[in-house]
Amino acid sequence: MRARLALPVALIAALSVTATACQSSGDDAAGAKNTPSAAPGAADYNPTAYDKLRDGGTYTTSGTFDDQGNPFQVNGTLAASRVWAWYNANAITFSPTGDVQYNPDYFSDVQVSVKGGKQKVVLTINKKATFNDGTPIDWTAIKATWKANNGSDKEYAAQTTEGYDQITDVARGKDDKQAVITFKDVYASWPSLFYTFLHPKAAQVDNFNKAYVKKARPEWGAGPYTVGKWDTHSGNITFVRNPKWWGKKGRLDKRVYVNLEQTAEVNAFKNGQLDYVSAIDAESLKQVKGLKGTEIRSGGSPFGYALNFNTKSPVLADKAVRKAIQESVDRSQIAKIQFQGLDYKEPLPGSALFYSFQKGYEDNVSTVLKYGPDQAKKDLDAAGWKPGSDGIREKDGKKLEISYTLVGDAPLDKATAGAFAAMLKPIGVHLTVKKVAEADFASVINERKFDLILSGNRSMDPFGARYMCEMFCSDRDSNITGAGSPALDKEIRATADIGDLDEQQAAVNKLEKKAFQEYARLPLFSGPSTYSVRKGLANVGATIFYSPLPETVGWEK
Repeated sequence: MRARLALPVALIAALSVTATACQSSGDDAAGAKNTPSAAPGAADYNPTAYDKLRDGGTYTTSGTFDDQGNPFQVNGTLAASRVWAWYNANAITFSPTGDVQYNPDYFSDVQVSVKGGKQKVVLTINKKATFNDGTPIDWTAIKATWKANNGSDKEYAAQTTEGYDQITDVARGKDDKQAVITFKDVYASWPSLFYTFLHPKAAQVDNFNKAYVKKARPEWGAGPYTVGKWDTHSGNITFVRNPKWWGKKGRLDKRVYVNLEQTAEVNAFKNGQLDYVSAIDAESLKQVKGLKGTEIRSGGSPFGYALNFNTKSPVLADKAVRKAIQESVDRSQIAKIQFQGLDYKEPLPGSALFYSFQKGYEDNVSTVLKYGPDQAKKDLDAAGWKPGSDGIREKDGKKLEISYTLVGDAPLDKATAGAFAAMLKPIGVHLTVKKVAEADFASVINERKFDLILSGNRSMDPFGARYMCEMFCSDRDSNITGAGSPALDKEIRATADIGDLDEQQAAVNKLEKKAFQEYARLPLFSGPSTYSVRKGLANVGATIFYSPLPETVGWEK
């Protein structure tokens, strides 16, 4: 899953998280000397075996539930995915480098075979596995998850249909505790489809779309933890041990989310209210570094941040305007702002789907875009946008004015917004900054109430090619820019039929170059994953693709 940030993806052997010699972007490339050819791919999370953790304790971080708590639904965000994982199934996870890991508490056996060009996956479900309401977890949960997400019923507002639409059948196996999944071809990235699954009741269309709106449904969940308190007034959440869990007991007594604005998180950590905080900039890193009883954990980042253009807004419907804006954005300067004081460097991102530390990554941005304010001016001239007496361009009596939506009040985000305005002014574009609260992010995105906005994605698995349609198809709600065309959609969807991961990635790289020629999404940076953590907290930190099982998170003995 590739989840949108609330600031919302052949076989694994094809992935390598060693640094690959990928060429950096064009004129505005990290141009700086000593910029590495690939972003770091190391993990740092104090990996600790279950039997080395003490029984008990509480783990508290900043966080809350989002408007839509179903991560399969189109409006589900990263916040939804994180909260979901604490009281629902984590049946398949990935190592930091992307190797598939099956959780025997859910899938006691997994068999994958290919015959006659068709792939078959047989999931044998743990005999003890049961939803909290007493419903057995069996093949019907797998079928219901497939049905809700395969696109056959348009009433389901699914986050993505990719992969699910490659399945021709989900059938009962030797008994109810076995699901037989048949694909129309070979689909190597299938583990990303069933890393979690839905209770059959949750997969009913009205429940799928609406039952999790600002609500938890613990009765449809399963796992070592369940909801203890879900405070709709404060936004705080507490998870407690689940007495109906059949596997290893969770090491923690409680997992707590406290609803805080980003600017309040560091002080809360310093005051001992939180056990973990993200060091998002030099100032926050300075404040948390060296605090007694804490340590810094830093590693590779499976995040990708981009500047998104709403192609449905009046001015940005003009592709020439979008192209000119992108040509005037000095991405290396944005990176300097983001990474100032962090002792961190990375090449400018060339893809919205793959990371520079992955095998097969290509810099698709620089093939279609070069930093050049002078060329931007020429593009606007050619499109009929002429400089006005005040320096702001005009066309047909309308000024070239657009807004940038600033989410929250973090100083770093304010500095980034100011930099965008300063970059666009010389080419005759007037950028106003429109502030919204972090709590309003989801509605701003989902209702496209923006011209320009910076948002990001967190890859929950290494299969970037699977998410191309989710990000670039013109008929997908998850494509927040609204860009694309039916012809490009058709080409993108055809890549799902390519069974070999290397061939699929090559085809997707080629099409991403086409998609970037819509000039609606400009990858800006990934950045490090840097956290300050209480010493002794285990299996938490910079994990890249790894999502530690809830029962393995805890405190060292």
